[in-house]
Amino acid sequence: MTTQKGMFISLEGSEGVGKSTSLNYIKQYIESLGHRVVVTREPGGTPLAEEIRELLLSKRDESVEINTELLLMFAARCQHLEQVIKPALNKGHWVICDRFVDASYAYQGGGRGVSVEKIRALDEWCLQGFSPDLTILLDMSVEQGLERTKLRGEADRFEIEKMTFFENIRKAYLDRAKNEPDRIAIVDASPSIEKVQQDLKSLLSEKCG
Repeated sequence: MTTQKGMFISLEGSEGVGKSTSLNYIKQYIESLGHRVVVTREPGGTPLAEEIRELLLSKRDESVEINTELLLMFAARCQHLEQVIKPALNKGHWVICDRFVDASYAYQGGGRGVSVEKIRALDEWCLQGFSPDLTILLDMSVEQGLERTKLRGEADRFEIEKMTFFENIRKAYLDRAKNEPDRIAIVDASPSIEKVQQDLKSLLSEKCG
């Protein structure tokens, strides 16, 4: 008997949009449909990829070259994909990931200014056409998102960037959603948690049954 392949859902958004809360809600909803769910994150998801995450997020005196940052992101992603995501899907589990490849187009592309062509080349090389079945983009104004991050404690290397950095990230995310409307669904993250969860439930019931 062949096991049916699971569904891969990625959750995207800039700082402070409430991904962790929404991810937990999505997990509970998918489980209520009778599916086994694996929750993971990027960068990270495996011991090696988590070590790379620590390298990427830690504040340091040495400046991190843009290409170094991009390559480390994809190095962690390759490990994560082959060691966690694909095996889980092949077992019929559903995978929910806090960020995936769209984050590189947004953060390294929009935020850092790396060309889309360079990111796409790594995308095609490392992922070989692999893509989420559904990407949920939690969106809100940069000002509101950054206000929320102040409540989380000490900022990491990305969170200390200037407002323009995050404005460019948001634009890159929205541009990708406009170009791939069948895969990327935008959910307004600015209302109450209850309203966001209601919108998530409507979206998931439409896309996932």
